[in-house]
Amino acid sequence: MYVLFEDSGKFKAEKIFADADTTMQVESASGKRSKIRKNNVFFEFAQPDPATLLEQAEQLAAEFDIDFLWECAPKDEFLAVDFAEDYFGHPPSAVEKTALIFALHAAPAYFHRRGKGLYRPAPADILKAALAAIEKKRLQAEQQEAWTQAMVAGELPEPIAAVANSLLSSPDKNTLEWKAFDAAVQQLGVSPEKLLLDLNAWSSPLALHRHRFFSQYFPRGTEFPEIELASDWGADLPEADVEAYSVDDAGTTEIDDALSIQPIGDQQWRVGVHIATPGLAVQRDNELDQIARKRLSTLYTPGQKVPMLPESVIRQFSLDQGLSRPAISLYVDIDLAKEEILQSQTRLERIVVKENLRQNNLDDLVSVEALEDPNSEIPYAHWLRPLWAVTQFLAKQRELVRGRPENNNRVEFLFELEGAPDDPDSLVTLIPRVRNAPVGLITAEMMILANNQWGGLLAQHDVPGIYRSQQNMRTRMSTHALPHESIGVPQYAWSTSPLRRYVDLVNQWQIMAAAEHGVSARLVAPFKPKEADLFGIVGAFEAQYSAWNDFQNLIERYWVLRWLQQQNIKQMPATVIKEDLVRFDLAPFVMRVPSLGELERGQGLILDILSFNELDLTVEARLRELITPPESEDPIEVN
Repeated sequence: MYVLFEDSGKFKAEKIFADADTTMQVESASGKRSKIRKNNVFFEFAQPDPATLLEQAEQLAAEFDIDFLWECAPKDEFLAVDFAEDYFGHPPSAVEKTALIFALHAAPAYFHRRGKGLYRPAPADILKAALAAIEKKRLQAEQQEAWTQAMVAGELPEPIAAVANSLLSSPDKNTLEWKAFDAAVQQLGVSPEKLLLDLNAWSSPLALHRHRFFSQYFPRGTEFPEIELASDWGADLPEADVEAYSVDDAGTTEIDDALSIQPIGDQQWRVGVHIATPGLAVQRDNELDQIARKRLSTLYTPGQKVPMLPESVIRQFSLDQGLSRPAISLYVDIDLAKEEILQSQTRLERIVVKENLRQNNLDDLVSVEALEDPNSEIPYAHWLRPLWAVTQFLAKQRELVRGRPENNNRVEFLFELEGAPDDPDSLVTLIPRVRNAPVGLITAEMMILANNQWGGLLAQHDVPGIYRSQQNMRTRMSTHALPHESIGVPQYAWSTSPLRRYVDLVNQWQIMAAAEHGVSARLVAPFKPKEADLFGIVGAFEAQYSAWNDFQNLIERYWVLRWLQQQNIKQMPATVIKEDLVRFDLAPFVMRVPSLGELERGQGLILDILSFNELDLTVEARLRELITPPESEDPIEVN
C-alpha cells in the first residue's frame, strides 16, 4: 500500500512500511525511510505506484476549469476527497482525488485552505477582488519584463528615465521601475552606474559623480535662506596699528587670516596673526549657527566652492584689503638671538589689511636664497624677511621636539577650470606648487603658531576646545589638549579658518571668552567643560569633513583623467610609494600598477598610459622603464 501525504508544504506519495496509532513509517523509491504523522495523510491507495500517481495527477490537474470547479464546489467548508466523488460522478481513483487536491491547492484565490485537505470557496466579491489583483500583478510583471528587456537591448524606457535621478541615491525598491532596472543590471552583469551611462540616463560620468554626492548632502540645493545681518559688528573695537598682509591661493575669496610683524628690539619681533571673527555674528544656537553647524565645512572642488557660511557673512568678516574688519589677533614676542618666545597676548580689535597677496604671484620671486641675501630685491622684503627668520626659528623648535626634520618637498597641484565645473568638456589646467616654497612655509608656520598658542590658552584657563592630536602615529580629535607629535607641538587647536571650518568657529568663541575673561572664562564660554554637545560636534565634523575630502579627491581624480586626455598624454613619470602603488609626478594621481615587481620606495619610473575609465576613475598603465634610484620620503600631515 501507498500513502499520499503533505510534508513541509510539499505533496509526497510513498510506500507504507509500518503503521502505528498516530504515525506511519514510509519508504521512498530510493529506499529512504522516514516517520510521518497520520494527520498529514490524505489517503491510502494501492495503485498506481507513487511516481506514476504524481505524474498523472499533475497532468490531470492542469485540465481543470477552475471557474467551473468553483461553481460546482460546496458553498461551505468541504474535504477535497469527498468533493471528488461529487465532481467526477463516480468513486474517484487515486489519480483523480490527487489531481483535485492539486487543483484546489493551486488556486488559493478561489479556494481558501482551512486545514489538511479542507477547503472553503472564496465569496464572490472577495474572489472578484483577488482575480483583479492577480491580473494587475500579471500585467505589472509583463511590464517589468518588457522594461528589463528594453534596457538589456540598449533602450531606455521613459518611466526608467523619469526616476534615473533616484536609482543610485535613494531608490524605492518596491517599484516596478527599480525591479526592472535591477533585473537588467543582473542580466548584463554590470554596475548600476555603468548601465545608466550606457543608456544615456546621465550625460557623463561627471554628472553621475556629482549627483550621487549632492543628492545625499545637498538634496535641496546649495543656496542659503535669506538672512538679515547687522553691519556694525565690532564697531567699537580699537583699531590695530599694524601693517598686515594676507597670503592665499589665487581663487580664495574667504580671507580668514593675515600676518603682521614689528620690531620691538634688537633681533626681537612681535608677530601678529590676525583671524577673521565671524564668531561675533554666528553665535551658539542662533540662525547662522544652525546653518554653519549643518554644513560644518566649506567644500572645495575644481572650479566650484560650496561655502559653510552665506556670502553676506563672508563679505562682512573676510579680511579684504583696504577695509576695516574685526579680528582676533595673536601677538607673539620672539627673541631670535636668545631663541625664545618672550610672551603672547590675544586681543579683539579691528585691522585693515594692506593687501591680499596671492602665493602663485610670489613663489617665483621669493626664494630661500633671496630671502637670506639682504642685497637681493624681493617684493615686500620688509615684511617677508623678518617673518622668514621667525619661521626658521619656530620650525627649528618643532624639529627638536619631532626629533627629525620635515620633508615638505613634494609637489602639490591646484586645479584651474576654463568652463563650468559640471561640464566635462571644460579645459583643466594643473598648476604645480612645491609645499616647501618659502612663502607657503611662512604662512603654514604662523598658523601652527596660532593653533598651538590658542590651544594652550584654552587649556590654561580650563576652557574646552576642539583639538587635533597625534600620538603613536594615531591622529584624532578631542576636547582636551594633547600633543601633536608629527607637528611637534604640545597642543593643536584648529582656530585659523573660522570662515571655512565649523570647529575653528567653535574654538573662536572659546578663545574670545578666554581672552576677555581669563580665569573666569570657563564659566561664561559658550561650551562648558565636559559638555556633551561638544563631543557631538567633534563626531559630526569628522564624519562630514571626511565625506567632503572623499568627494574632493574623487572629483580631482576625475579632472586628472580629463587633463590626461585633453593633453593627449601617453607616458607619465611616476614614483613608487609602496609595492605596486605609484604616484604620478605631473599630476595628483595615485594608482596601482599590477605586476610591477618588487621596487623600493621612491623608485622613479615611466608608465605607458593605455586607457581611462571615467566611471571607475582608473587608469590602465604598464611599466615602460625605470629612471631614477629610490629616494626616501618623510610625508607629514597636511595642516
